[in-house]
Amino acid sequence: MTHQQAVHIIGGGLAGSEAAWQLASRGVPVILHEMRPVRVTDAHKTEHLAELVCSNSFRSDEAATNAVGLLHAEMRKLGSLIMLAADANQVPAGGALAVDRDGFAQTVTQALNQHPLITILREEVQGLPPADWDRVIIATGPLTSPALAEAVRGLTGEKQLAFFDAIAPIVHAETIDMDIAWFQSRYDKVGPGGNGADYINCPMNREQYEAFVDALLVGEKTDFKMWEGTPYFDGCLPIEIMAERGRETLRHGPMKPVGLTNPRDPMVKSYAIVQLRQDNALGTLYNIVGFQTKLKYAEQAKVLRMIPGLQNAEFARLGGLHRNTYLNSPNLLDHTLQLKAQPRLRFAGQITGCEGYVESAAIGLAAGTFTAAERTGVALPPFPVTTALGALINHITGGHIETIDAGPPSFQPMNVNFGLFPPIAFDKNDANGKRLKGPEKSAARKRALTSRAAFDLDHWIAELPSAP
Repeated sequence: MTHQQAVHIIGGGLAGSEAAWQLASRGVPVILHEMRPVRVTDAHKTEHLAELVCSNSFRSDEAATNAVGLLHAEMRKLGSLIMLAADANQVPAGGALAVDRDGFAQTVTQALNQHPLITILREEVQGLPPADWDRVIIATGPLTSPALAEAVRGLTGEKQLAFFDAIAPIVHAETIDMDIAWFQSRYDKVGPGGNGADYINCPMNREQYEAFVDALLVGEKTDFKMWEGTPYFDGCLPIEIMAERGRETLRHGPMKPVGLTNPRDPMVKSYAIVQLRQDNALGTLYNIVGFQTKLKYAEQAKVLRMIPGLQNAEFARLGGLHRNTYLNSPNLLDHTLQLKAQPRLRFAGQITGCEGYVESAAIGLAAGTFTAAERTGVALPPFPVTTALGALINHITGGHIETIDAGPPSFQPMNVNFGLFPPIAFDKNDANGKRLKGPEKSAARKRALTSRAAFDLDHWIAELPSAP
């Protein structure tokens, strides 16, 4: 058994679980503090670590042309527990990596429970961690307890920011009318664990779509006046908010009909299509893709049953909305995610201002790796900013403001995307010397970025120093 003092991790979500795994895998003992079930949250339903609250999708698994798929690949190379559990519990989802949420959380919980260097304490850490905890990773996520959030706010002197995150409803598969709906992935794309027919599609004609939008606009919604002025995160807008932005918005968003053909009437193009994605390994539950909502429950069920194929739907869970908290990280954190005002504290996950399951886990991986290096005396070089992980850390810790002449803008949560990567020169001609344009040019640029990222990460791993 190592003689090292344990690193304390507060929060057993994706980031905290990943950080614990990275530390323990490097021989560093960990005490992981998780407040559930001693103190419950408005969004969680189980006691499992790394419980998925909103969607069950880790989004695209395409590493050659998609930034989040590249992040998947990088995390696998770096020994991510979250990716190991996701791969072991995947369900069909076209080109996306989606998981059985219960199986996923159980896999993570079991792995951490069984590791000899990890101790899990079910308790709430109120206020700042005790002074004798010399290294602490705070990975409390968007649902940070009020006591801890207030303590951190007081320590930094900064006002914490917040935004609203929405939850999509889940339907019992046996209640979907398959005489109306059909199985198909968009453009028949075959993804991990899938066969090109991984989504259930519910078609709408124009009249049905217009009636649906009308119902969304007048439907009774949850009132959040106490937090008036708090913005929504654009990557997770409630469907009724999208509808308010224009009657065609949904048709060009989660209800877009492109790449899908109704086999019962292939010559007639649907005006809009609602997709449902498998939510568990048994295939008994499906979530409505992109249908986050703050409609009140009774109104929500009534409106959703207007969708052809869901007229008799029974819901395992209806949608909801919860308030998220995150730090003004560019001002508060250094490049290793340490709190400048108190360096013994390091932050990880969504509280740092990243958005998404994969991004949260990736920042947990980074925080665990940085802390393990300190504990073992390894001089760890920064992650290359040309990689997905390095680009995300660079955004969080201030890279996004370097070219802003008028001063730093208001810091907002961010998914990983190619806009965070340093520019790259690439061949703008095809194999025949013809100039690339539009989507082909964009795809060539993305392939160049991902190739560079893979090369630089491999080089970074190969050059890592050993512990003394």
